[in-house]
Order: sequence, then structure tokens, then C-alpha cells
Amino acid sequence: MSSKWVRFVIEYLGIFVGVVLTALALVLFLIPNKIAAGGVSGLATVVFHTLGFPVGLTMLAINTPLFIFSVKELGARFGIKTLFGTITMAMVIDYLEPIVTPLTTDPFLAALYGGILAGIGIGIVFKYGGTTGGTDLGAQLLKRFTGMSSGQGLLIIDAFVITTAAIFFNVELALFALIALFATAKLIDLVQEGFHYARAAIIISNSPDKVTREIFGSLNRGVTILKGKGAYSGRERDILLVVISQSEVTRLKVLVHDIDHNAFIIITHVHEALGEGFKSLSN
Repeated sequence: MSSKWVRFVIEYLGIFVGVVLTALALVLFLIPNKIAAGGVSGLATVVFHTLGFPVGLTMLAINTPLFIFSVKELGARFGIKTLFGTITMAMVIDYLEPIVTPLTTDPFLAALYGGILAGIGIGIVFKYGGTTGGTDLGAQLLKRFTGMSSGQGLLIIDAFVITTAAIFFNVELALFALIALFATAKLIDLVQEGFHYARAAIIISNSPDKVTREIFGSLNRGVTILKGKGAYSGRERDILLVVISQSEVTRLKVLVHDIDHNAFIIITHVHEALGEGFKSLSN
């Protein structure tokens, strides 16, 4: 089997795994506890508890015209992966809902763990280039017709769904839905960006050559030299840029301080570092 087909299988298997985890979050935690945490699934949860229509079927009924309209207006860039994720999600939810037992009836625990599990699932779907339709498509359409950003579109859609939940359920359940929405958003970022955060250090020193040699020798990290100029002094100097692991931050600070007590160091978060000394570019 060629590498292209292997990648194809891995991507769709990854999307499927993410969809199953998201569906489990809904049927084990969110749907039975009336936690409508935004998006099409949240709207389908409201419909399920008010009219009795199956959640998966409702999601498919909402997503289908959204998908068709999005392809018509925005082109086919959403592609087969979105269609696969959308249909699979609806089928898995309606398959699991009658045969699984909710794990808790506490709305706070349901919102927290449902949000976490949904975030992991959706994050995996995104990681493999898929989507589950719905909110993403709606946000893109709002962007097309109103000019607002995708983030603003997502916020408006989720706010509408949670407000609907407050009207049909109660305000307290809507507040729990906000907890689930926040947990989902955080876990999506965590899955996509990874658990191991790196740090980037910018070093301005009067002894850049010594600092560079010490970083090479003690930390075995590469250093990039940027050319800078002081706005007040007009003095040109070398600025050092180095990316290190979180555990190496203290060693770097001690190393630089021992060479130059007056060095200026800026250390900032790096959510993902790819290449030599860090994760492979192929991951």
C-alpha cells in the first residue's frame, strides 16, 4: 500500500475516532442532562428534550442544507471529510443513545466531563483535517454575508444556542452549558497544540558570543542571531533567539546571568515547535 493510501486511511480513521469520542460525550453526559453547549449538537439537544426528535437525525437535518449552501456559496473546499464527519456523527449518536447509560446526573459533572471529552474528540477530528459541520459552516456563511470574523460568527451561534437552552430549559442549565463550552474549547486547543509546550527566549547581551557558545555547549540548542539597533542609543547589537523546553528555562536564565548580569531576557510560550530537537515535522 502506497504512503498516500496509508495517510488516507489514517486520516479517516482518526476522524472516526474523534467522532466516536464526541458522540460519547453527548450521549454519556450532555444530552441526558440537558446541557446544550452550543453548536448544532446543542440545538439538537433542545429539540430532543422539547419535541422528542432523535439528536443525530436532527443534527443531520440541520447540517445537510448548511453543507449544500456552504458548497454553493463558498466552494467545495469543505470537501468529503466534512461530509464524512457530519454523517458519521449523526449515525453514531443515534446508534449509541439507546444502548448506553449516562454516567452522571449531576449537571456540573456532566458539563465538565462532557466538555472535556467532546473537546478531545473534536480536537482529534480537526487534527486529521475533518470537521463535524454545523457551527463551522454557519460561521463561514455569516462571515461571507456579514463580513464578521469566523470567531465572531462562532460566538454568535453558540450564544444563540445557549440562550435557546435558557428559554426552553432554565438559566442554570444554560450556565452549565457555558462550562461545557469553555472546557471543549480548551481541550480542542490542547489536542491540536500538544501537551508539551516549548519556550522561546530572546536575549540581549553585551556578550552574545559567549552566551551563544554556552547555549551550544550546555543546552545543546541552536541559536539564531538577529540584527537589532537600540532606539535610544542607536547602537547596533546581536539579539539571540533560542527555543528550549520548559525544563530548560531555569538553566538558561542561570547560564546567561553567570555570563552577563545586565543581560535582558524575554521568555515567552511556544505552543508548538517542529524540527530539530523537537517534534518531527511529519507529526
